[in-house]
Amino acid sequence: MARKAKEPKIKEEKVTKIGGKFVHRRKPNRSVGGDVAIIVMLIVVGIFMLLPFVYAISNSVKPMDELFAFPPRFFARNPTLDNFSDLFIIMSESWVPFSRYIFNTAFITACGTLGHLLLASMAAFALAKHEFPGKNFLFTAVIWALMFPATVTYIPNYLILSGLGWLDTYLALIVPAFASTMGLFLMKQFMEGLPTALCESARIDGANEFRVYWSIAMPNVKPAWLTLIIFSFQSLWNTTGGVYVFSEQLKTLPYALNQILAGGVARQGAGSAVAVFIMIVPIVMFMLTESNVVETMASSGIK
Repeated sequence: MARKAKEPKIKEEKVTKIGGKFVHRRKPNRSVGGDVAIIVMLIVVGIFMLLPFVYAISNSVKPMDELFAFPPRFFARNPTLDNFSDLFIIMSESWVPFSRYIFNTAFITACGTLGHLLLASMAAFALAKHEFPGKNFLFTAVIWALMFPATVTYIPNYLILSGLGWLDTYLALIVPAFASTMGLFLMKQFMEGLPTALCESARIDGANEFRVYWSIAMPNVKPAWLTLIIFSFQSLWNTTGGVYVFSEQLKTLPYALNQILAGGVARQGAGSAVAVFIMIVPIVMFMLTESNVVETMASSGIK
């Protein structure tokens, strides 16, 4: 009796509907042990990266004797909220209301981030999807500007703002934020990956240039402008006003909190609360937008 031939094993496939068509996808061949090892490694790395933030929070609830204990302890043994109450008492005794510092920072951050996003995205759209004389030179100048740190531009910025009469105004902090070259470079690189056929088809259908930019380009480069918002928000939230703002009524929240940090040993408790107060808002902002950035990066068809 002849032996029956062995039938070859066929790997299990999954049928997925993409764009109206059914596509066969092979089931990933991974071991359970490998998945567990990856998860454990990610948890360990995540905990390690979270330690500085946990240590800052722990310091903010330590009483004064624990702040100066040697060797220093990671966690507070007798946690207290006295440091935060001291911080608010100090700020309430200031002749400029604490709410004024918060308003200044929120207003400058919101206006600067919005203006930077609009200006950088519109300039990037022109550089990426239009041909005009001097285009390559302008983009080369943007790349050169990336090599210079912000401190190099302090004196030219001061002279320009002084000539315009914008010193000691909100404009001195908002308008320079519009011209950040990093945002322009990021948006331009993403928009270059946008298929030109999409823009051309929209123009054929009667859309003007602003409609093409707003309805076609911007939705397709969502990862870029979400990332730009994160970086711009973080930079403007931490600004102190520098040498451009002199009036105490126009100073920002980080400036006021840094003055507390410079108060010496007696204010170390309030200073530890300041560190948490300054970092908490950018971290929350990043947590709210990070999932959208990752999702749009993964699902976007532009590579």
